[in-house]
Amino acid sequence: MTLEKKPSFLKDIATLFKVRLGFFVVLSAVLGWFMGVETIDIKSMMLLAIGGYLLTGASNGLNQIIERDTDAIMSRTKNRPLPTGRMSVKTALFLSISAGIVGIFCLGLLNYISAILGVVALILYAFFYTPLKSRSTLCVFVGAIPGALPPMIGYVAATGELGIEPCALFAVQFMWQFPHFWAIAWLAHEDYSKVNYKMLPFNSGLSNRSASTILLYTLFCIPASLLPWALPTGHPMVGDIALIVAIAAGLGFSWYAWKLSISLERTDARKLMFASFFYLPVVQIIYVLDKTAI
Repeated sequence: MTLEKKPSFLKDIATLFKVRLGFFVVLSAVLGWFMGVETIDIKSMMLLAIGGYLLTGASNGLNQIIERDTDAIMSRTKNRPLPTGRMSVKTALFLSISAGIVGIFCLGLLNYISAILGVVALILYAFFYTPLKSRSTLCVFVGAIPGALPPMIGYVAATGELGIEPCALFAVQFMWQFPHFWAIAWLAHEDYSKVNYKMLPFNSGLSNRSASTILLYTLFCIPASLLPWALPTGHPMVGDIALIVAIAAGLGFSWYAWKLSISLERTDARKLMFASFFYLPVVQIIYVLDKTAI
């Protein structure tokens, strides 16, 4: 019989801060930054990346502190450092607050609007979305707001201005949050039910109604993704290549949602989840590659 090796303290910090998830968050922020810059400034990009990473880690850390008791019940989270006792609440709180302060400071070095948006994202995620998960299906709507702020923060970090362009980038990622969240919730439904988390569109659970709503919101991603091309100012952020790719990517993404609406199977929910991981970076990268001068 062999004893299971405990994760190192550094691995526990990585779990507390969800560093792999942080990569995708920072990627969307950096791509938003590329949409706003005219010349590449490595120092500014690094401040954005570090600040975004630390703020994301702080948000996740505070989330796990608040949810430590429910995390101990669910199979997918019971081995996290707080439920197992490998890390104390005091240590997790110190790490999370420290990361948050440094992250906000990094964004503040870029401009104060970026820092304010970072604070808003942290507060909404940790103190509004987190407690709402056990109370209302509206938690996904609330969680989608901080989840969609990274590209807006990136653009504002580059320009120092909060206008219609970063709002368009926000809208793209905001709409994407719904099929993304719901695909994960479909897979984790059994675990979420143990702690009364209301993460699917309706309390009826894995139903045709929920699956049809997921398909509808996935389809909504297509017009949302066209906003950077169709700005009402008459000065689009992206060209026609981005338009075509965004439509094609949206149709492909929606196909997986349609498959789930037909089958209601976990396998199709998993495919939709992975499709969501590909869809957003593809669309945001093509925005950068087909960026026009505003």
